[in-house]
Amino acid sequence: MKFRVYHLVIFFCLFNISCITTYANRINDSLPASSLHPYGRFAFNDRQHVELISSACNVGFSFEGRECSVFAYIFNASEHNYLQYELDGVYQKKIRIEGNNKKPIVINASSNGTHTVWIYKTTEAQTGPIFIEKITGKKLMPLKKPEAALIEFIGNSITCGAAADASETPCGTGVYHDHHNAYYAYGPRVARSLGINFIMSSVSGIGIYRNWNSDGPTMPQVYEKTDFQDSSQRLWNFETYKPNVVSIALGTNDFSGGDGKKERLPFDSATFVSNYIKFVQLIKSKYPAAQIALLSSPMLNGERMIALQNYLTLIKQHIDALYPSDKPVALFFFKQMQARGCSGHPNVEDHAILADELIPFFKKLL
Repeated sequence: MKFRVYHLVIFFCLFNISCITTYANRINDSLPASSLHPYGRFAFNDRQHVELISSACNVGFSFEGRECSVFAYIFNASEHNYLQYELDGVYQKKIRIEGNNKKPIVINASSNGTHTVWIYKTTEAQTGPIFIEKITGKKLMPLKKPEAALIEFIGNSITCGAAADASETPCGTGVYHDHHNAYYAYGPRVARSLGINFIMSSVSGIGIYRNWNSDGPTMPQVYEKTDFQDSSQRLWNFETYKPNVVSIALGTNDFSGGDGKKERLPFDSATFVSNYIKFVQLIKSKYPAAQIALLSSPMLNGERMIALQNYLTLIKQHIDALYPSDKPVALFFFKQMQARGCSGHPNVEDHAILADELIPFFKKLL
């Protein structure tokens, strides 16, 4: 009898230890970055941490309970960058990532149950990447983007959502990317409204044949690079996505007068049109089936606004003649806007206006 009791005691002790261990492991589940499904321009480093590169590049996952932790970092200890996130489909906030901070980002839910999280890179590729190492929490599962139509938004600072958000850092203070908000830029707004997917290929200050205050590197020179860096050896794999529509919004910086200090030659319309046509041909070589849409600029007005519209019309005519069996190039001209963001850019409210203008246009194309 004593022998039986002894064995029963040992059995229950081992059972309880096993249960406690299993429970502890469930509470401290770890989802490695290698299991995530990033969407946008991304890469994996040699430690299999995901590198979020482009504006609004995002990853999704679900967890159970009231909280989870995201282990994210940047390489430069003296700099900072930003993420932002949705919880259960509702936008929450921007999160500042310090270069010397090793603490995880804790995401809290107001109730138990299963919750979904989508994390977005707030800033653009030129700001530098943000790396995600892992997610910890309970019953973690990676999420994939649902099958849906896709628009790729190519553009400059406007498309990035740069200089749009002064809610935490007033205009004229901080550094340039403190005012970024890719989530609330017009492209992601259009995509959310139409229930489709998006990727953003945008660089502040960039143009077709010259940039805001320099001769290059321009978008045609960096577009094929994974991180939009001219010196980069990493080439983007264009088989990763097959957009239904490619939206191109360039020209603002080609028309720019620069900073007024550095020598700036007069605008060269022939070079602008020629380079734009070649760039559209490059896009067509990557995505033969995609509908091309050319957008004007809400930051130009008067004669420059009219000139850009005329050149885009001319570019459309050239492309349509070169590709008579393809879908004709679509044109969209923004209404004139008095932008209210930093340094004359649209702010988040202005981006809502731009998105409202664009939604019927893209809905028709899709």
